[in-house]
Amino acid sequence: MTADTSTNQPLVARIGETPLARGDQRARAAVQALKDRAAADPLLAPLGRALAEPHATDLLEGIFAGSPYLSGLIERDPLRIQRILTTAPEARLAELKTEFENGLSAVATRADAMRALRGFKAEVALLTALADLAGVWPALQVTGALTECADAALNGAVDYLFRDAVARGQWRAEADGRVTSAGYIVLAMGKYGAGELNYSSDIDLIVFFEREHVRTAPNVEPQEFFVRLTRDLVQMMSERTGDGYVFRTDLRLRPDAGATQLALSTEAALIYYESFGQNWERAALIKARACAGDIDAGRDLIRELAPFIWRKYLDYAAIADVHAMKRQIFAHRGFGRIAVAGHNIKLGRGGIREIEFFVQTQQLIAGGRQPELRSRQTLEAMAKLVERGWIKARVAEELAEAYLFLRRIEHRLQMVADEQTHEVPDDAARLESFAHFCGYPDTATFSRELTKRLETVQKHYAALFEDAPVLSSGGVNMVFAGEKDDPGTVAALKDLGFSQPSEVLAIVRGWHHGRYPAVRSARARERLTEVQPLLITALADTADPDRALASFDRFIAALPAGVQLFSLLRANPGLLRLLADIMGSAPRLSHSLSRRRRLLDAVLDPGTLDALPTSEELDRLIAAEIGDGEHDMQYVLDRARVVGSEQQFLIGVRVLSGAIKANQAGGAYALLAERLIDALKRAVERELARAHGEVPGGAVAIIAMGKLGGREMTAASDLDLIIIYDFDDTAVHSSGSRPLAPTQYYARLTQRLITALTAATAEGSLYEVDMRLRPSGQKGPLATQLKSFVDYQTSEAWTWEHMALTRARAIAGPPEMRARVEEAVRAALVKPRDRAKIAADLIEMRERVFKEKGSADIWELKQTRGGLVDVEFLAQYLQLIYAAEHPQVLDQNTVEAYRKLRDAGVLAPEHADVLIPATRLLHDLTQILRLCLDGPFDPATAPHGLKELLVRAGDAPDFAELESRLRDTQARISELFRLLVV
Repeated sequence: MTADTSTNQPLVARIGETPLARGDQRARAAVQALKDRAAADPLLAPLGRALAEPHATDLLEGIFAGSPYLSGLIERDPLRIQRILTTAPEARLAELKTEFENGLSAVATRADAMRALRGFKAEVALLTALADLAGVWPALQVTGALTECADAALNGAVDYLFRDAVARGQWRAEADGRVTSAGYIVLAMGKYGAGELNYSSDIDLIVFFEREHVRTAPNVEPQEFFVRLTRDLVQMMSERTGDGYVFRTDLRLRPDAGATQLALSTEAALIYYESFGQNWERAALIKARACAGDIDAGRDLIRELAPFIWRKYLDYAAIADVHAMKRQIFAHRGFGRIAVAGHNIKLGRGGIREIEFFVQTQQLIAGGRQPELRSRQTLEAMAKLVERGWIKARVAEELAEAYLFLRRIEHRLQMVADEQTHEVPDDAARLESFAHFCGYPDTATFSRELTKRLETVQKHYAALFEDAPVLSSGGVNMVFAGEKDDPGTVAALKDLGFSQPSEVLAIVRGWHHGRYPAVRSARARERLTEVQPLLITALADTADPDRALASFDRFIAALPAGVQLFSLLRANPGLLRLLADIMGSAPRLSHSLSRRRRLLDAVLDPGTLDALPTSEELDRLIAAEIGDGEHDMQYVLDRARVVGSEQQFLIGVRVLSGAIKANQAGGAYALLAERLIDALKRAVERELARAHGEVPGGAVAIIAMGKLGGREMTAASDLDLIIIYDFDDTAVHSSGSRPLAPTQYYARLTQRLITALTAATAEGSLYEVDMRLRPSGQKGPLATQLKSFVDYQTSEAWTWEHMALTRARAIAGPPEMRARVEEAVRAALVKPRDRAKIAADLIEMRERVFKEKGSADIWELKQTRGGLVDVEFLAQYLQLIYAAEHPQVLDQNTVEAYRKLRDAGVLAPEHADVLIPATRLLHDLTQILRLCLDGPFDPATAPHGLKELLVRAGDAPDFAELESRLRDTQARISELFRLLVV
């Protein structure tokens, strides 16, 4: 496809590429409807002529097929798409800014100002999307246009607020009548500061005020005034109205965000950064830019902060902190290969953040002595690092190409639904649709192109600081030789986090004395000595250093030889850290690894951590272990436990290593449980049929409830199940030599299935099973006939039972039986409800649960106010009250339910913007805690390694910020719970 590249040509004449619609009939119909509107309305005649161009039709069909958000913008205002297609995008952007600035300067009310802001952003959003999707603007021109839009919107809102403050007598105009924002400093941070905003980006701001310059009225205290004005500014930018929102605005990068006001004085800021500033804050301030308010005062402040950001000399602790920043992004670099589905192209392996950190870490180290390296923009800084010899030109070229590619994909991910997401779709249908939206003919081609860039980034990122020296604790050279404990080593081990240093020394001395077969040879002990400093440091950096060392000791004791392992650990520090994390952070995984040595091969083989197995692959794996009826039941149970524990182990290792995100683990654990349940059900049915025959016309379906139904399982989840059966009306008993009545037959089948899932054998246990969600609970029969199930749900079920039913999912049984069960569930859920009664029942139930199990501890993630119980109850409540009119809102997964509620128009987008990321955060943190701990989490005593895992899962710069974010998230959930449950 060729296009006119002249910047004075309209966009329609410059289309060089388009998303692919692939024959999508709905997209074709939507474009035809747009053409029909243009033909019927003389005002839209230019649009009709533009749509006569084949490339324009292809572009819009691709958009209608791939992006509900952009489709809505087009359909709501055809004049908007007409203006964009028939004008040069550069000229249209300039016109938009001028029209917006002129219009906003004349508005009289905040409502009018907010309407003008949102109209401006909506048109810029559609303009940049079309210029991007049509190949008219490259990635950095798109990010630049979005940044210009944010600057214009933010400055317009600030100007309005100061004019309003003058009108209310709280701010003084200048002598000549001009209204200025003297002393009010708004710094743009992150991508916004660098001029690199992504398509659906938050804008990160820090707000300060300079007391010497402010013009508050005599009776107005500056701190209170600026805090209130900043809160109003955030509301003007972030609040969703009928016209949408402008930019989600984040102020959490300010100093000590959990304890400080929204606006700080410059004196307080300087004291904080000089006394308490962290290295991650130094990295963040590299991109700081005065973007609104008193620009000159903002630039002066950045100059004053330069000595904090750019140190001429870095001490060892600072260098170690830079290394820790790297590890936070991906703790086990280069381990395992990259899977496309579900991959986070910002935070995941080989992603955008790695490129940014590749540049920023070197800027931090060298920028103090070489001021020319102090660039905000990633690619510009990279080029300057090449000039100064810090990066090879070839490396920079490859990283720059990957960066531009990934930013382009990032924009398309966010264009689909205007969500601040960076995750590639993880189910096949959505992934294929997204591949087409990116212009690729199929998923395989898209995956190949994306993987190539991710692997390039990962390769170069892994090499960064590869030869950096290992820093011992406090400069102490630890000594493990000799019969007596070296005092310096004891102190160093204590500082590292070991509570029993003498025990550590005794264990390590035992290795060097050849206590186990793995360390009997001199060569093995030599290899152990080489890896020992890294090993001790890695074990110390886990959730429980003493347990980690004890587990590693038991692990070595069981090995027949150690040379290969120690050599591999020395060559691959990432693997060493992974093993250490398993030993010290995840007792379930450590226990599995100690019991099953063959799992070590899985850990040592990076290929094992490739993409999560599909349903078909799991079925083949399970069938290969348990057979197809040729083995006795004891053998089947043992082999099912081997498969189950090994696959659970590998899911956990993927989470610890960063190969998958914590939110992907919930679906992986659930899929494994489903396939094991299905296999054991068939095995139990075969056993029962041998003794008692079959019930004529009989069939059984298993309904997954709770975490299994919602695909949100953790390493510690029980299985919530309901067993539904049916049979021919004429059936009296089963057909075998020892016949049973149907009810007795299915009760026995259920009992045997529960035993198959729960019984402890020589190979351990598999799952705990909870049947309390069945009709009538513990008073009812274990298995329920379909008719009885329908009758119960229709006439007897309580509100809480229907809420639980929103998570019901048939996971095993003949297809026809599963379909009947799912239809019965759906019929129960789409009945009209008395909203007031449901709300009253829910509030009563929530208060009863909180009275029995509630906690004020924010780390009691399930039962605290604003915790998992609240987000799950709220999603279930909203589905129940709206499903009658909007059955499409039903989904067993909490996040997907909130998305569907939003898309159906019954959950306000601003509420969805809170609930969706909040649910993800709570689930992600829960995954880590359930994987790593058997008991409660106490931040005061938790080791650094566990906190680092939580920080990574929560995408926070440090643990203090994570706690602040968690507290704020729970407060907002509680507020929405009170607001919506009415």
